[in-house]
Amino acid sequence: MSPHPLDQAFRDDLHRTITEQIEAHRAQLAEIDPDADELAQAIASLLRGGKRLRAGFLHWGHLAAGGSAGPATTRAASAMEFFQAAALIHDDVMDDSDTRRGAPAAHRAWADRHRSSGLEGSPEEHGRAGAILAGDLCLVWADTAFTGCGWDPATLERARPTWDLMRTQLMGGQFLDILNAARPWEHESTAERDARVLRVMQYKSAKYSIEHPLLIGADAAGVDPATRELLSDYGLHLGVAFQLRDDVLGVFGDPEATGKPSGDDLREGKRTALVVGALDAAAPADAERFSALLGSPALSPEEIGWMRGLLQSSGAVDRVEGQIDHHLTRALSALEQAGPTLEPTAVRALVDLAHLTTQRAA
Repeated sequence: MSPHPLDQAFRDDLHRTITEQIEAHRAQLAEIDPDADELAQAIASLLRGGKRLRAGFLHWGHLAAGGSAGPATTRAASAMEFFQAAALIHDDVMDDSDTRRGAPAAHRAWADRHRSSGLEGSPEEHGRAGAILAGDLCLVWADTAFTGCGWDPATLERARPTWDLMRTQLMGGQFLDILNAARPWEHESTAERDARVLRVMQYKSAKYSIEHPLLIGADAAGVDPATRELLSDYGLHLGVAFQLRDDVLGVFGDPEATGKPSGDDLREGKRTALVVGALDAAAPADAERFSALLGSPALSPEEIGWMRGLLQSSGAVDRVEGQIDHHLTRALSALEQAGPTLEPTAVRALVDLAHLTTQRAA
C-alpha cells in the first residue's frame, strides 16, 4: 500500500515552514504597532487548518517532472497556502459567510472583537475592512514565499509564468462569479446555464486549486511540452471534479467535516451544477419555489430539507455524480498517458490525490 500523498510528515514540514514565515512577518508588523499583530493572528489561525491540497499538488507536480523534495520545494508549496488563505478570506467577505473551517470567518471575528472592545463605528464595516487587509497581506506573503523559496534562478524563472497566470486568472474568475450571480438567467437554456457554471468552476476553483499548482511544480522541474499538456488536462478535469464534489458537500456534507453550516450554499444562493440540474428536471411549480428560496439567508431547516429533497428527487444529485465520474475518468486517462515520462512514485501519488479530492465525504 502506497503512503498517503499528504501524510503527517509532509503536513508537519509544511506547517513548520508556514509558521516560521508568519513569525518573521510578525516582527515586521511589530515595528508599526502592537495592534497590527491582529492581522498576523487572523492569518495564522486560518492557516492552522486545511487539507493542504494545493501545496500537495505543487509538491507532487515538481517531483513527477524530476524535481526534488527539500526546504525550497516546501517553501514554494507553502506559497499556495498563503494564496489560498487570501482567496478564502476575500471569498467569505463577498459571500458574507459566517464561518470558515469551523470557526467564525475573519470579518465576523473582527466585528465581534469590535463590539466586545467598545470601539466606535460600525462593527460590520470594521470587520470587512480588517478581512480585506488580511487577505491582501496573504497575497503579499504568498509572493514573498514563492520568490524567496530558495529554488535557483533558472528553476524559479521556469515556474514564474504559471504563478503569475494563476494569480491573474483567479481574480478574473472571482469577478466572473459575482457577475454571473447578478445576471438574469431565467430565459437561458440548460446548456447555457451549464456553460456558465463550468466557466466559473474552471477559473474560480479548478485552475488555482489543482491545475496551476501542479504545473508550477512541473514547470520548475523543466517538464517537456507534451507531458505538460497532459498534466494540464489532468489538473483541469480533476479541478472541475473537485469543485463539483465541493458543491455536493456544500449542500449535503457534514458540518463537522466541511467546517461550514449545512446547506450554506443554498442560503448564499450559489448557482451550481446541482441547481442547474434541479431547475431543468423539476416540475414547474417546484422549480419556481426552489428559485424563490435560493439565496434567502433566513432559510428554515424545513425549507433546506425540502430543497435537498428536490435536488435528489429531480435527479440533480445523480447528474452531478455522473459529471464527477466523467471528469475524474478524463483526468486519470490524461495522467496515464503522461505516466511513462514521469517519476512513478509521484504518479501513484497523483492517482491517490485524484481519488482523495473527489471522494464522497469531506
